[in-house]
Amino acid sequence: MGMRELVKLSNHYGSDPAFVLAGGGNTSYKDKKYLYVKGSGTTLATITQDGFVKMNRAKLSAMMEKEYTGTSAQREAAVLADMMAAREPSELHKRPSVETLLHNLMNYTYIVHTHPAMINGITCGKQGKQTADALFGDDYIWIGIIEPGYVLAAKLKREMEKFRARKGYDANLILLQNHGVFIGGNTVKDVHDLTRTVVEKIRSRVQHEPDLKPAPFDKERAALIAPAVRMLLAKGGAGCVKFFLNRSLAALAQSKAAFKPVSSAFSPDHIVYCKPYPLFVKAVEDLDKQYDLLAAETAAYEQAHGFAPRVVVVQGLGAFCFGTNKKNADVCADVFGDAVKIAEYAQNFGGSLFMTKAMIDFICNWEVESYRSKVSMAGGSTKRIAEKIAIVTGSAQGFGLGIAREMLAQGAYVTVADLNDELARTRSAELNEQFGKGATMAVRVDVSSEEDVKAMVYDTVLAYGGLDVLVSNAGIAIAGGLEEMDLRRFDLVTKINYHAFFLCAKYASRIMKIQRRFAPDALFDIIQVNSKSGLAGSNRNFAYAGSKFGGIGLVQSFALELCPYGIKVNAICPGNYLDGPLWSDPVKGLFVQYFNAGKVPGAKSIEDVRAYYMAKVPMNRGCLPADVATAIFYLMEQQYETGQALPVTGGQIMLK
Repeated sequence: MGMRELVKLSNHYGSDPAFVLAGGGNTSYKDKKYLYVKGSGTTLATITQDGFVKMNRAKLSAMMEKEYTGTSAQREAAVLADMMAAREPSELHKRPSVETLLHNLMNYTYIVHTHPAMINGITCGKQGKQTADALFGDDYIWIGIIEPGYVLAAKLKREMEKFRARKGYDANLILLQNHGVFIGGNTVKDVHDLTRTVVEKIRSRVQHEPDLKPAPFDKERAALIAPAVRMLLAKGGAGCVKFFLNRSLAALAQSKAAFKPVSSAFSPDHIVYCKPYPLFVKAVEDLDKQYDLLAAETAAYEQAHGFAPRVVVVQGLGAFCFGTNKKNADVCADVFGDAVKIAEYAQNFGGSLFMTKAMIDFICNWEVESYRSKVSMAGGSTKRIAEKIAIVTGSAQGFGLGIAREMLAQGAYVTVADLNDELARTRSAELNEQFGKGATMAVRVDVSSEEDVKAMVYDTVLAYGGLDVLVSNAGIAIAGGLEEMDLRRFDLVTKINYHAFFLCAKYASRIMKIQRRFAPDALFDIIQVNSKSGLAGSNRNFAYAGSKFGGIGLVQSFALELCPYGIKVNAICPGNYLDGPLWSDPVKGLFVQYFNAGKVPGAKSIEDVRAYYMAKVPMNRGCLPADVATAIFYLMEQQYETGQALPVTGGQIMLK
């Protein structure tokens, strides 16, 4: 019963962003012999019973009677060893929360430790303790800033003994300066009731609250700066950048002086996920000069601190939050957003009170937080295109959907871009369910519209930080001979198959050029999914074939122009995807069109048309999305080829 209640309690607070971000916080349940505490690397929102570590309370209590000597690092190493030794034999594959000793000290059945922004407005406010004393009197414990781990546990033990001697019972509310809150109760209801009381009392003193509404910003400028930040911080490795802005941050980002309330670290979580000092960069109107200033400020930051920033705030624009992958970039943005909220709440309590430099340095070098950071930044992959950022147009169905799925399976992030907005969002949700949150995003795009294409590219960049490969797949086929074809339909085919590739190449290459500026050895790809009809004429299908022939001309020309920027431009010329909707749709599919146009002499049914086209392929099957994706991977991995049209036709078309 107790463990089931603990799981429900943990999931309740863990799924509420007002209390927990980035998998932080921890909970526990105890009886006389054992403590069951959240394990490192688990997430309260989704934790199950297996996520808790069963600890021997007698061994944990004995640790508090032991004297640990030596340097800080030696002491904490010895403490960690003893804490790991306090695990029950069945738990040796798990690592208990760093706050395990604190949970054991509080003599309540259930303990919840969280970092709510509103409560941390007090714990990170200059008048925080004064306000807490006024709100809670002597019925709580305040722990000033202190080294975490054993030193904190020893301090809490002394304070709890004083509290017990004074009050005759144990404290169930503990506020940790620059950290968070511990709440204890013998029932789940006790925990909920006390939490509600604490929040309501603090809210009664809040007159100024964060404004979390989206703020207007220069979308194009942000999209042209994000790739620079990505490359400067990734240093040739993998990385994503998430752009973040709300009205509170917009006010803080107006000047270096305005930014001061959020210029350092409030808590250990901010250090782990954001690094302690966000970098503020002055705005420069000329973009080239802005790039130079970004590079210079980043280099100076690294020289001063010994590590690269993880948050770069550009004056009057917004925050660029870096992570080694999409998940980490999103977490960085969420946690920096939490810092902004704390700064705003702290205005009610005397203004921002940051961690001391000595404590920041300690946390940066503490093994436990180093372990947490490594866990949070994990996710490296040996997949063929791991962490590559891609756009695939026309990817809500057919070849495009298959290509997107194959790219995701090999580690890429994919923007599912399609004219059918509802279907794109449905497909994106399905793919995210399969490949993980944030693996895709959906964008509605009419690829013949310059504004739509530009927005597609910029939206991708603001979500992921850049662009490594654009697959121009969206296409249309309208069959018909000279007498049947009219100019309107001919122009439509040309716009979708030819003009659109020009627009995609124009805006994709704009981002890729910026990335190359800061990563001169990096290579990027623009790939047109062309057709075998781009290599050989197609009877009664001249509108389609002509647009595809033209596409190869664009590929070769763009390849020459973009090669100096490390951008390879190639075409893939697939055979017929006979099972896809382009061919098999019962109303608009090419089998139907070709049958109605009389393209296959003697065909008496649609099945006759299908058999005719199958017979043309030596491999005796239609082309599949996996075949095209394999060609895409080859072109991306190839470092010495550009301007090519690669057939993937099962031998139907052979290069001469």
